[in-house]
Amino acid sequence: MKTLKYMDEDEVIKKAIAVLVKELGPVEAMRFINMPRRKRAESVKRHRGWQKLLDKTRFFDEVFAG
Repeated sequence: MKTLKYMDEDEVIKKAIAVLVKELGPVEAMRFINMPRRKRAESVKRHRGWQKLLDKTRFFDEVFAG
């Protein structure tokens, strides 16, 4: 089996930026890097709704029964 060695974080960043600039150009690469991340409010709302409907006693009994 082959041993996998990870690159240093600085090297990964430099290579990734070089690829972005090469493929997209400097303006679009910077635009991509600076794009805001979308918030995950949807999943938080869904999880809170699930928690409200949860029968905790039954849930714990099912998970920890053994």
